Formats: sequence, C-alpha cells, structure tokens
Amino acid sequence: MSFAAKAPEHEIPVPRVLARLVGGDPARAVWVNRLGGVTWSIAEGTPRHRYLKWAPAEALHLDPEAERRRMEWAARWVRVPRVLDSGEEGTGRWLLTEALPGTSAVAPHWSADPGPVAAEIGRGLRVLHEALPCEECPFDWSDGERLERVRERLAAGEGPERWAPEHRGLSVEEALARLENPPAADLPVVCHGDACAPNTLLGDDGRFLGHVDLGRLGTADRWADLAVASWSLEWNYGPGHEEAFFEGYGVAPDTDRIAYYRLLWDLS
Repeated sequence: MSFAAKAPEHEIPVPRVLARLVGGDPARAVWVNRLGGVTWSIAEGTPRHRYLKWAPAEALHLDPEAERRRMEWAARWVRVPRVLDSGEEGTGRWLLTEALPGTSAVAPHWSADPGPVAAEIGRGLRVLHEALPCEECPFDWSDGERLERVRERLAAGEGPERWAPEHRGLSVEEALARLENPPAADLPVVCHGDACAPNTLLGDDGRFLGHVDLGRLGTADRWADLAVASWSLEWNYGPGHEEAFFEGYGVAPDTDRIAYYRLLWDLS
C-alpha cells in the first residue's frame, strides 16, 4: 500500500480529538504507514462498522480531504466507501467512512490461494477503468504531474537507498532520464492511483466487490495502475501470480510500460 502501510505491531489509541467520531464503540488500528498515518476499524462486525483515517499535520502527502472529494465523485459510477465525516484541526486531518461488506484481498483466507484472487484483482481494476468517465474526471494523476514530485524528492537529496531493489542499480541521473522519456500512451482512463492488492475488496464468494483508498484517483494511462497492481502481487502473495492478474484484466503484459510506471511509482 501507499507509503509502506502495514498492520500495526501494537495497540494504537484513537487521538482524543477524534473521540466523538468513535463514541463508545471499540476501535482497532488496522493499518499504519511510515508517515504516521493510521486507520482504525470501528465497531467491526456490527451494522455501525466504519473506518477512521488519521493523517498527522506534518504528513503533507497524506490528504484525507483529497480522498473524500475523489470518493464522492467516483461513487456515482462504482462501489466505494460512503463518506460520513471529514475535517482537520491543529494536529492533523481525518476521514470517516462507512465500511463496505467483504474483506481485503490480502486477508489470510484469500492469501492462502492467491491465484483466483489475483485474477479478481485484475477484473476489478478493469471494472473501475471502464466505469469511470475519463472526460468528466476533475482529478489528474498523469506522468507530468507525478514527475514534478520526483524532481522535488531528488532535489531534496533522496537517492537510490530509498528505492525498491529493482531500481537501486540506477543513478539519480539515469532514473530521471528514463522518467523524462515516457512510453506513448496506451489508453487514458481514470486510474485508482493505489491499486495494490490490499485495496481491492472481495465478497464472501471470492468475487470482486469494490475498492478503497482512493486518495490518488485521477486520469492517467491505464498502465500506471496495471504496473503497480501487478507488482503488488509479489509483495503480498509472493512471485508467480502476474499472469492470472493480466488474464483477469484482459490484456497482455507490456514490459516497457510496466518498467516505466513501476519506476515512476517508486520515485514519486
């Protein structure tokens, strides 16, 4: 997931400022990331089940308000969580959403047999790409917009030691030269923006149900999503599941576009 999100290793209490959003319901931290963002599951297993996302003020690249706008726009065409509340105060920002039925594609019972799950992740991404109207989308996730972020990070001194192992053999100059020469666009769509495996939900029957974590949703070439979604299968399930993913989506792998968009994801 974005910013190396993972399950927390210890209990994380809900900030006092958000107590009114939780009420007396039990809250369990389910995701944390290296920028200090936390997601809690509230009243899990009840009709009041919801999720609370918190971004500390210093985490400028975590923007719950941007995610709220994107979810409310996308909800006209696809199944995404319903926004219940959002806001900010001095120490951070939050987003409260209603829980969708179903479970993350990386839940243990799905991870035990990832072949069919990988195919459903691909099918679900195709559903998203075909349903959202690119010409009406007010949000941008294009190569040019993201390349500006790459330049900012490199100018601030970030280097290969922070990159994925696949890219650490490149110098900063080599990586930037590759990113400044993008492949020709294949098919512009509204991309999810973080189409990693945990952000696909499956129903009890194992079929695609919906998407979560839409804070980067915007128009881009479809390979911006496809490259990262297929890459995430190895992070979450181990090697050997990309073929099922591409079959589920209905497209043959494009090695040049995959390489470009994985590098862009890594550095941006």
